[in-house]
Formats: sequence, C-alpha cells, structure tokens
Amino acid sequence: MQPPITIGTVLQNRYRIIQILGQGGFGRTYLAEDQRRFNELCALKELISAAMEAEAWQKAQELFHREAAILYQIDHPQVPKFRERFEQDQRLFLVQDYIAGKTYRTLLSERQAVGETFTEIEILQLVRSLLPVLEHIHSRGIIHRDISPENIILRDGDSKPVLIDFGVVKELATRLQSPDSASSVTTVGKLGYSPSEQMQTGQALACSDLYALAVTAIVLLTGREPANLYDENQLGWHWQRWVRVNPQFALVLNRMLNYAPGDRYQSAADVAQALQFLDQPDIPAPNVSNFQTMAVGHADSVQSPIASDKPDPVIPSNRERSVLDNPLAIAAIGSAVVILAGFGSWALVSAIRSQSNTSEKAVPQTFPSPVVSGGTTFTSTPTPTTPIFTNDQPVVYSRRLNLGPTNITLVEDTIKSNQTIQYTFAGEKGQIVTVIVDPVSDILLSILAPNQKPIDSQSQEVISYEGTLPTTGKYTIELRLNPGIAASNYSLNVSLETPFNPTPTPTSTLIPTLVPTLTPTLTPTPTEIPTPTEIPTPTPTTSEEQNIPPVNQTLEPFSEDRNLP
Repeated sequence: MQPPITIGTVLQNRYRIIQILGQGGFGRTYLAEDQRRFNELCALKELISAAMEAEAWQKAQELFHREAAILYQIDHPQVPKFRERFEQDQRLFLVQDYIAGKTYRTLLSERQAVGETFTEIEILQLVRSLLPVLEHIHSRGIIHRDISPENIILRDGDSKPVLIDFGVVKELATRLQSPDSASSVTTVGKLGYSPSEQMQTGQALACSDLYALAVTAIVLLTGREPANLYDENQLGWHWQRWVRVNPQFALVLNRMLNYAPGDRYQSAADVAQALQFLDQPDIPAPNVSNFQTMAVGHADSVQSPIASDKPDPVIPSNRERSVLDNPLAIAAIGSAVVILAGFGSWALVSAIRSQSNTSEKAVPQTFPSPVVSGGTTFTSTPTPTTPIFTNDQPVVYSRRLNLGPTNITLVEDTIKSNQTIQYTFAGEKGQIVTVIVDPVSDILLSILAPNQKPIDSQSQEVISYEGTLPTTGKYTIELRLNPGIAASNYSLNVSLETPFNPTPTPTSTLIPTLVPTLTPTLTPTPTEIPTPTEIPTPTPTTSEEQNIPPVNQTLEPFSEDRNLP
C-alpha cells in the first residue's frame, strides 16, 4: 500500500490536503481545500488498487470510471454531491462535498454519557427525513448497503441528516483489490445492521436498506447494539422490552425488520405511507351522543312540565262564571280532567320505565358469545338502542375459547377503541400455540401466561405469535385497537398443537414379569417361584401333571445362559 499523502500537498493543481479524516484497508479519506472554489472544503477519497501490472491497472481504471458514474447520478441535498474523479501517480481519487457535523454514533455516545438516548419523536423525524433520500437513490437502481449510525451525519448548517459512505464506494474499493476476478458479487455491509440476504449472498435490495434503517432506529432509541437486541434462538428482535413507543410506530419498525425480504415494506414510499397516521388528529371515539343527557329518577320525584310552565292566575269573565256555575258543566269538566290525568300519569310512568330499561341496555354488560358453524365462528355485537347513556369508559370483555377436539378455532367480531377483548383457553406445558389476527394494521394482540404476564418478549403487542407454552394453566389472548382507530372488524385464528411423543418400544426388561404368569399353571397348589438359575425338574404326581411339559423346557428361552435379544 502506498503511504499517505503529505499534508499541504496540492493535487491536480487544485486540491490542497489539510488532514486525514479516516483510513481503512482499501483507502483513505482526506479533508482538502478546493483552490478553484475559494478554498471551499471538500472530501477526497483515495481508493487503493492492488493492480501493478499494466493490463491489471487498465482494468482497474475502467472499473473505477464505471462505478464513479453511478455516484454521479445521485443528486439529493441530503447526500454529499459527487464532484469528480481523477488519477494521479497511480492513485485513484473521488471528490465529494464535505459535510460538517457529527455522526449519529457520536451523538448517541454523548447522550449515553449523561444517561440518555434519542427520543421517539427524534427517531420518527430521522426516519421520515431519510425515506425521501432512499426513494431517490433506489429509483436510480442504487442501494446504499451500509446504513448505520456511523454513516449518518447531522449537518451543522440545517440540522438535517445526511447519508454518507455509500456501499458502492466500498464495493469499488474491494473489487479494485482484484480487478481480474470474474465474480460480480461482493459482500458489503455492517454486521448486525445489514440483513442476512446481503451478508450471506451479497444480494442487496431496496428493502435491505429499509432493514438497516430500522436497526439504526432501534439502536438510537435503546442505546444498545444489535447483538443485544436480537434473539439468536428465536431469530427475532426483542427491542421493545427496552423502550416504549407508539404501538403503530413499533409495528412499522418490526415489519421493516422482518427476516424474509418479501415480508418487509418493498419501498421507502410504502414506509412513508404507513407512517402518515401519526400526523392525523385523534379520531373521536364512537357512540358519542349528540343529544342532551336527561337525568331520570323515581316517578314521584318527576315534576310535570305543567308545573314549571304554569301561567299566572286569570280572573274569569262573567260568561265563564256562568258556565262554571252549571253543575253539569262542572261534572263534565271534572270527568275529562280525571281521564286526562290518568292517561298522562300512565304515559309518564311508561316513559320513565322505558328509559330505565334503555339505560341498562346502553351500558355494556355482556359480550356476544361465539356461535361455531362448520369450523368457523360467527358473532354479532349488540347495538345500543339509545345513545343517551353511552360512555367511552374503558371496557374489558372476557370470554373462554373452546378449541374443541381439533384444537383450532376462528372468531370473527368487532372491537371498538374503548374495548379490550380477552379470550382465555386452557393450555398444557409443551403445547405449541399459534395466534393470528387480521387486519394486522388495526389490531395488536398479546399472549399472557397464567401469571398474567407476557409469555416472552415476542408475545406482547404483536400481529401474530407462535411459541411453546411454558407451563400448564389458563392463558389469555388480549386484543386492543391501535391508537387512532375508532373500530374494526377482525378475525382471530387460534390453534393449539401437542407435539408428537412416540411410545417407547418394550425391551427385554419386561421378560422377568412373564415368569409369574406361567407358574400358576404348573401345579394345582401355590408353589414358590424358582429363580432362573435354579429351576428344578418337577416329578409328575398325577396323570394330569404327566401331560404338562417339563418346566425346564418351558422356561428355557428365559435362562440366563441364553443370549437375550
């Protein structure tokens, strides 16, 4: 490897070296002044080639020019602008804008020194700010392949994150070490941040960058490295035990972190769309009445509307007095008053009783029981007949699942924003339970052990679960809506499987148990059971005994002198 360039050297009569910013096995990065642009700072990346022979050097140059053209296509304000490429003294250089600021690795270390990490709002803003950058480079067929806190700089000028050190540069530096190699696949990435398809086969996709961005997000949220957040036994991330975030934001990050590329978001635009809900205002809870609430008491405490609207007394005229003086008129008026009063009292009491019954129906008291038909469970949620007494207080419904002989069931129902629905079932230690809820975008489920705690780190606020029951007892499947969702229909699939445990084959240890079953047939009276080593030959005493085979012939296969199978 050639030695570093001396500080103060001017390359191409233009770039004066100020200091070395970094050095690795495949190259160096210098801070330089561009003397043709008023000494503007820039970054020079020197890529070291192992090719010394003329033919190999020519191939290295062609590769260098071709890969540099890829970087030239990137034109985004949050990516260092690629300026030019040049060669000097058999050294290859790339010139890019210099970004003044601190990497997120440095910022995280500073916060950890005072016992802090990045907040959820900061990380959400970081992810949103980088998604357009990834969408831009992916649209040009370029994959970064090396996203991590070390390769994101918070720019001093505008406090925006800038994506640096593209993997294409590292790949170029790697391939320059052996330009004669026919292999076009080079593994570039950071262990723990890059997904398996990239690290094992060198295949990098748009969703590979999204995976690395999600790992970066959870590292900055928790302050822990990927090795401490990934469970090798279950092949899954358990970062949510270290930090609490909005469940929907966690759902998006977990989908980006899926092991299978096909299960992740396929583009940065898909992630941006999934995060739009966080900007939406809170949706009013359902069943909120717009009617005025009327207080209802006992019948004797209810006053007639006439009492409150009673007009002032009016002195009757002479003509009216003459009518009132007539006994028949007074009797007719009195009868009419009695009839009207009786009907009014009956109507008022009926209305009060009707409202009282309605109030009992409006408060949720029961949860619809599932009806199984043909392996599918159908349920219906009763609708309150009046909204007057509806409230949005949290309600917890609990129902038992009857898995039946097949240990499989499907429940279809509706859940609202103020409801928590719990399904309980009896499980045995070692059984495998599988729970899937749909739609995954609306509902989160948790699987609770008999102690009402999550079974493991992967069973709390997830969209599906499969695992082994740690103990025997009553387990609970808990469903809740994501924030911002008013109501949702859902389907819940539950299966409980008992692992197959074959019955052991009987061995020769059972042979001694056969001896007592043969001895009672030898003589009509009980005799001592001889040991296998000392079996006497009985002397026949009766004619019936003479027809019995000798004992030594019957027990010969079980003699200790024979080789047992």
